[in-house]
Amino acid sequence: MADMASRVTSPSRNTGTKARAKSAPASRSSTRKSTSTRQSSARSTRKPPAKQGPGVGMAILRGIGKVFSGLAAGVGWVARSIGGSAKDVDPRLRRDGWGLLLFALAIVSMGGVWFQLPGVSHWLSIALTTVFGSLAVAVPAVLLYGAWRVLRHPRDVERAPRTGLGWMLLLFGVLGLLNIAKGLPRPDDMDALRLAGGMIGYLSSSLLVDLMTAYVAVPLLVIVAVFGALVVIGRPLHEIVDGVRQAFSTLVERPEGYEPPEPKKKLKFGVDKPYDTPLIEDSVEDPEVLDEPLEEDAAPPRPVPAGRKLPEPIVEDLEIQEPERPAPVGAVAPPRGEQLMLSGDIVYQLPEPQVLAPGSKPKARTEASDRVVRQLAVVLEEFEIDAKVTGYTRGPTVTRYEVELGSAVKVSKVTGLQDNIAYAVGSNEIRMLTPIPGKSAIGIEIPNVDKEVVSLGDVLRSAKAQSDHHPLTVGLGKNVDGGFVVANMAKMPHLLVAGATGSGKSSFINSLITSIMMRATPDEVRLILVDPKRVELNQYEGIPHLITPIITNPKKASEALAWVVREMDMRYDDLAAFGFRHVDDFNKAVRAGQVKLPEGSQRVLAPYPYLLVVVDELADLMMVAARDVEDSVVRITQLARAAGIHLVLATQRPSTDVVTGLIKANVPSRLAFATSSMTDSRVILDQPGAEKLVGKGDGLFLPMGASKPIRVQGAWVNESEVREVVQHVTAQLQPNYRDDVTVAGGGEKKVVDDIGDDMELVLDACRLVVELQLGSTSMLQRKLRVGFAKAGRLMDILESRGVVGPSEGSKAREVLVKPDDLDEVLANLAQG
Repeated sequence: MADMASRVTSPSRNTGTKARAKSAPASRSSTRKSTSTRQSSARSTRKPPAKQGPGVGMAILRGIGKVFSGLAAGVGWVARSIGGSAKDVDPRLRRDGWGLLLFALAIVSMGGVWFQLPGVSHWLSIALTTVFGSLAVAVPAVLLYGAWRVLRHPRDVERAPRTGLGWMLLLFGVLGLLNIAKGLPRPDDMDALRLAGGMIGYLSSSLLVDLMTAYVAVPLLVIVAVFGALVVIGRPLHEIVDGVRQAFSTLVERPEGYEPPEPKKKLKFGVDKPYDTPLIEDSVEDPEVLDEPLEEDAAPPRPVPAGRKLPEPIVEDLEIQEPERPAPVGAVAPPRGEQLMLSGDIVYQLPEPQVLAPGSKPKARTEASDRVVRQLAVVLEEFEIDAKVTGYTRGPTVTRYEVELGSAVKVSKVTGLQDNIAYAVGSNEIRMLTPIPGKSAIGIEIPNVDKEVVSLGDVLRSAKAQSDHHPLTVGLGKNVDGGFVVANMAKMPHLLVAGATGSGKSSFINSLITSIMMRATPDEVRLILVDPKRVELNQYEGIPHLITPIITNPKKASEALAWVVREMDMRYDDLAAFGFRHVDDFNKAVRAGQVKLPEGSQRVLAPYPYLLVVVDELADLMMVAARDVEDSVVRITQLARAAGIHLVLATQRPSTDVVTGLIKANVPSRLAFATSSMTDSRVILDQPGAEKLVGKGDGLFLPMGASKPIRVQGAWVNESEVREVVQHVTAQLQPNYRDDVTVAGGGEKKVVDDIGDDMELVLDACRLVVELQLGSTSMLQRKLRVGFAKAGRLMDILESRGVVGPSEGSKAREVLVKPDDLDEVLANLAQG
């Protein structure tokens, strides 16, 4: 029984043993998992090592840097606020840190050199006298002046390498001469050397004296010092000699009663020239421009090697035309503009050229333009056209790529690829010239990715602008070749400017008026500014060139144009009476005293100034008084050229109802900025092209007599620069306004019938027509309960007073008065 019991129970024991054996690995694996879980959780809960932050020293340095920057900004603000002429410096151009550093060095060196203070100043004094000798006393003053210039005029830092070279040459020359005068002390006697020329004087004089004696060294050092002084001053030697000669001649005593003989001048009358154009050409003699070296980043023109077949994605041998370099900031103003005497004893000084900031530095070649050349070459190759890209001319806004065709290749094959080229270069604003004027090549104008800023200051400081002294010469901008575009408003003789909103029209008007203020006195040019938008030209209020306050009312603008017609007739009466054909000839004769008045005449003759009328928005004037404005504009543009009166008409709505056929026929010069459609371009230029401009001052200028327009990037002038110029001219002279400019027709009124006892009806009719903006005779019949004849008579009276336009058959008449002006019109009607 026991045996059986053991046999019965043994399987269960074996089963339990096997179960325990099977469960052991599981428990061990679970134990390992739990252990690993605990370890991972322990690792996860363990904090990562803290990052080592910046040390205490670094934090202190950063704090010192922030304090220094804040102190530098404060010192710079104080320096620029003195005088008020340097407040509007671009923050990106400021160098306040360098200015504060120079100021601190000046203070420390002043304590050692001037006041002999102990400590750091004493050791700095020893160092300065060791280097500069006895001229160390001037070092603090030079550092103070340098700090002042850097804080107030940070643009001068750009010329630091040039002026620094001049100062070094001047020091070498002067200290060398001083060292020779003190007996050539050597470094073994430092006390004597510090009282002489210092180490600089020793280095510049000892070797020369040892090799060539003092008799040769002294003249050489004088030449070096003079050359260094000329480099620092930045003026040629002949100008300085002329100035010294003039100053000396004024000091020399003349015998009593001596008067220098005046050379007899024969006045030349007549202003007509063959092939005359409003554009100012380059001066023939310009040695300063011809002798300038090419810039480092400007690639010189390279000839295209014979036998090369394009298209190939290679641009190394392209012919790159060098753009005209911008005029230096310190360029000399035209001689006529230095100091001018107005009528009476008033001395009027034109603004300095440095008031206007320089623009971007032009680049003759860029990687972006080379990439476009490769893309053009690929397009020509894909369509199997025998043509090659021979070069490009980079302008400020667009680059013109030149494509030469092979033999027996039609021009239309390339022009037909305009859409494909636009797709390849990623620009839909492509314009083609077939051909480029003066070249046997097709021009493809493509906008630049990296555009440049054309500054009005650079244009007015260019050789073209300075070679022409006419007071109506204005700066327009730069062309595609990178050359400056300067035009004479008197030769246009009238200009139509149009473009969509934001295309650059207002910027051009600002450049035009600023050019006049920079180059002309109020005795030479008078202005009438019409600004119906009320905000575009208000910054010019109060300048002495104005003949009337800025006109913002379209009705008064129409009256001012009528006054210009009367002024023109009066000038022509004088020209005819005294036998002259042009106002310039009349002015020359008046200044020379050759115009004789009749016996008993009490009139005092004076030269007539040029009269420039600028209308900023022609569309508003045409909406209010279209017939009167058109009649005045057409009469002025037909006759006023010889009278010295010129118009600039600007509009952002170049439609045929604003720029009518009569106005277009008599305004020969046009300037079109970007338009929204080809139709608008045809209205302005009589040809397409303006719809493909890129905006932001990109325009097409069609001067009088030209068959094709010139692409121009308009000049830019900042509002701060305009304010500074306005402040300069208004501080010297106040405007002398005329009271009769905005008087309607010289006091005459157009009345067809006597109003009589119908004044109340006329006032009611005017009120209804203006408030409803409906010039309908049947409406007056219904509202006023009058007959047809009475309503027609009321409408004729309103037409005679400029309330409604002329009859247009069965259509309602155009209402010319806005509801805002109703009270003024009713008051005028009530006065009869």
